[in-house]
Amino acid sequence: MLSVPTLWTVFVANFLALGLIWAYVARSYPKFVAARFWMGSAFVGVAGAMAALLRLFIDSPVPIVVGAAGIIAACCLAAMGIQRFYDRPVSWRLMSATTMLSIAAILVFLLGFDQVQLRMVSYTLGQAVPLVLALPLLLSPPEGRVSPGARLSAIVILTMIGMFVVRTAGNLLGYDFSAQGGGQVHGFLVLVLLFLSMTLNFGFLLMAMDRLRAEVADLALLDDLTGVANRRHLLQRLTEECARSERSGAPFSLLVIDLDGFKAINDTHGHAAGDACLQHFTLMAQTRLRPGDMLARTGGDEFCVVLPSSSLREAATIARRVLEVCRQDAEACTGSEIPIAISIGVAQWDRGIGEFPDRLMANADHALYAAKKNGKNDFAVYDPSPPLSPEPICRGEAARNFG
Repeated sequence: MLSVPTLWTVFVANFLALGLIWAYVARSYPKFVAARFWMGSAFVGVAGAMAALLRLFIDSPVPIVVGAAGIIAACCLAAMGIQRFYDRPVSWRLMSATTMLSIAAILVFLLGFDQVQLRMVSYTLGQAVPLVLALPLLLSPPEGRVSPGARLSAIVILTMIGMFVVRTAGNLLGYDFSAQGGGQVHGFLVLVLLFLSMTLNFGFLLMAMDRLRAEVADLALLDDLTGVANRRHLLQRLTEECARSERSGAPFSLLVIDLDGFKAINDTHGHAAGDACLQHFTLMAQTRLRPGDMLARTGGDEFCVVLPSSSLREAATIARRVLEVCRQDAEACTGSEIPIAISIGVAQWDRGIGEFPDRLMANADHALYAAKKNGKNDFAVYDPSPPLSPEPICRGEAARNFG
């Protein structure tokens, strides 16, 4: 025999524990905003469950209304947490309107017209609507990959909606599945709701773990000082681009950039000033890159830029843009500001490079050496084929033979 008071007591204890877990997550990871909504959902659900427990012993409409309001608000907060998890704006107005309309309908069919079936329909809609609105984000997330936690949460929500449909149909057919009706059917529905609600929170926890694991993986691929990709990430990307070009024959290019006189900046102005120069250069360079281009810091004052689907001519154009923005910034420096000068080597993938990114980096390094030898604050492109006759080297424009 299912004891409804015992089930609601278990509901309160379990959701109190879940609320404390989400509170710890929210405190430990302040930027993880979804945790705050899921924490609120658990604690508000506790309040609703406690009111539902009291209405079994108190003959008053107050526990009924408070309990319904708590459960509906918990569903709204859970749905809002899903929206914030996927960086979607939440509508407090919509969720408040959903809760208020449901409670208003419950009051009408409780105090105005005592209709248990219609009251249960209003209660069910208040729970189901916010979850249905959040369901598409779980089934088709913006990043295109459904995580295991999101898949579990979607399955649970669909199951809950199915349970709501069955409960609503039963009430409309004349069966009283409410707390006032009592009976084993109501106890079974409370048990199913308890199980599904806990499983939904476990799905949220899996989503949080997957997100935090992805953030840790991203941090392992980023440079601490500048926030751009690090050498490890660069080598991964170059390996992927080389393999793609080997299959398709489509070109891509690489820029190798070095800050001229960076050691003198550190020696004269200190390492803090040198770090500021690296950060400032990163910001300037990113303004001249295209979506899809990847800027990486490979160490010290050395940077690389991966230019997918770009020919040598297109790469030279990008190099010229980065060089010009640095020159313009240096000309605008006054007083104690430190001008930044750079040299750039440009190289393009070819069949001889194959799937070996180190060969491409070596070619770009040869071009960088030529740019520095030519007076610095310039760029040069790598051309593996020697010219048919000697030609003058034009500053920053002509290809060079570095064989």
